[in-house]
Amino acid sequence: MARAHSFVITVSNNKTEREGIDYLREHETGFFFVDRVTRRHILDLLGQPYSFTRAFDMVYIPRYAGETVTPEIIETHLDEIILVELKTTKKFLPNNPKGFFFGATENEFELGRRLGDKFRFGFVCLNPLSQSAVMLSVPELEAILRNRRIQYQINL
Repeated sequence: MARAHSFVITVSNNKTEREGIDYLREHETGFFFVDRVTRRHILDLLGQPYSFTRAFDMVYIPRYAGETVTPEIIETHLDEIILVELKTTKKFLPNNPKGFFFGATENEFELGRRLGDKFRFGFVCLNPLSQSAVMLSVPELEAILRNRRIQYQINL
């Protein structure tokens, strides 16, 4: 029973994340979803291990307004590219990210610490009354964190 409920929540969260990706692509310039192969290529270019492949969802290239990104575009804009780990909610948040509840991995925080200004947590609020997006670096996020707890994910 718990397994079925967990599956429903995961599917719902994945759908909300997809909507967040679509929101950024439609309302902001320079945001691109990248697949696993592209994420690995970016990590190679930045000299980071593949253990960070799932630590970001999108890239932000401020001065690039194309429809898609290619390895050549990533290489051309590598100095300005920002990796974005997306957190999305449908909750009413008039002061996004204040009130945001989300899960994050140590890997995400570690990649953010390693890359500094080249990494952001992206907080997207999809509520029709408070649609917004806010990008925060790890130090900016840690400065406003109210509470953090550790949760173990265990497979047997």
